[in-house]
Amino acid sequence: MGRNRQACLCALVMVSTALPLAAQTSPQQGPYRMEIVLERREAGAWHAVDPGLVLEQNDRVRFRFHTNFDGYLYVMNQSTSGTYAMLFPSEETGRENRITAGKDYLVPATQTLFRIAGPPGHEIVYWMVTPAELRTAEEQEKYVPLPPPPPKDKQVPANMTPRCDDTLLRARGDCIDTSAGPKNVTSRELLPDNLAQIPAEGSGGLMFLRKQNTAVVSSPVPLKGPVIYEFHLAHK
Repeated sequence: MGRNRQACLCALVMVSTALPLAAQTSPQQGPYRMEIVLERREAGAWHAVDPGLVLEQNDRVRFRFHTNFDGYLYVMNQSTSGTYAMLFPSEETGRENRITAGKDYLVPATQTLFRIAGPPGHEIVYWMVTPAELRTAEEQEKYVPLPPPPPKDKQVPANMTPRCDDTLLRARGDCIDTSAGPKNVTSRELLPDNLAQIPAEGSGGLMFLRKQNTAVVSSPVPLKGPVIYEFHLAHK
């Protein structure tokens, strides 16, 4: 694994960063679009995979994120072991989480890896994108990114187990779970406390689709406030 650092997706504390990869920008055209690509490290290289791919224990993964509008990004994970953690921003990565149209961002950065571990099921990665920063500079100084563990009645349902869709088996036999990938928040009552307290816009207007290995979340109108959606990461 060389010098690559790893962070277990089931761990309470993760070290992750999101850094821009390219300086090119493109004007926003049409719907507001957010693109997420799940990448898995194989044979020393990163490869884009289907958002619904059922991952194996110890697989190393990362996300590539791209928008056609400016804003701010917040990413949180709730694991199959019942713990959750702020992936970005965090104390370890700094608090600069502004995103710019036309740039690619990695979560985590290239020097850090996420390693799949924990009981089989669906990791729920919460993505919140907002056109304006949520806190003033004074409030940001007091911001504690990792809230206390959720009560037992807010744990991820135990019946969220990976299921292979036999009609979508790839040539090499990959298991694809069509219930994994991006989707609307399944229950606002199950949101982590620090997300549930944010007056986010309704996600009913968001559209979700898959284009090859890219998950696309789009809004037909400009965002007037925060939007929250989920990315279910299935693993054995």
